[in-house]
Amino acid sequence: NTTLFKELSVPFDTKILDTYTSQGKTPVLVARDHEFLGCIMVADEIKPESIAAIHDLQKLGIDVHMLTGDDEKTATYIASRVGISNVRAHVLPQDKLATIKELQAQGKLVVMAGDGVNDAPALARADVGIAMSTGTDVAIASSGITLLNGDISKLVKAIKLSHMTMRGIKQNLFWAFVYNIIGIPLAAGLFFPMFGWLLNPIFAGFAMAMSSVSVVSNSLRIKAKKL
Repeated sequence: NTTLFKELSVPFDTKILDTYTSQGKTPVLVARDHEFLGCIMVADEIKPESIAAIHDLQKLGIDVHMLTGDDEKTATYIASRVGISNVRAHVLPQDKLATIKELQAQGKLVVMAGDGVNDAPALARADVGIAMSTGTDVAIASSGITLLNGDISKLVKAIKLSHMTMRGIKQNLFWAFVYNIIGIPLAAGLFFPMFGWLLNPIFAGFAMAMSSVSVVSNSLRIKAKKL
């Protein structure tokens, strides 16, 4: 890459590179005996679902960052195509890890999505690591969630599902506490001296069974939700 060529003091044509990198192409420079021979341009194809996924994430109030080892102009071009404003280019694995730590130090909950070997440290450090099934084994092993078929749009569904699940858990806990706060004193005869209320053991067993049914039924509602 250009960084290595500059370190080795190998001269190359920057004007040609600027032209192609501004079009979203990544240069691979070729030299022999410190003589620049030419360059190969590699371009990533942007999947239509990627643009929609970024838009949906932003609608959910999520701040999206792009970390890449590519050239800065290439990264800026790709980010502009998909709608990302926070871009960091020429990022090494340790830089990705440092960025995750920096965001966490600001009190932010960080979700990291990646598929390469160089993403593994950041995936392991993030609050939630998400890998692609089409990625490397070490990335999958370092993450908590793996998206099948490398479809980034499933990332939005995973986040929506997690929100629904947590909301269901909180609802179940709330009603379970209310249920027991009322039911246990009634079953213990606390209201008998004042109102003469007692709970028949048959109804107590029925009430206990219905509490479990209500919790399970509320949780099963998630299956009917569309992501």
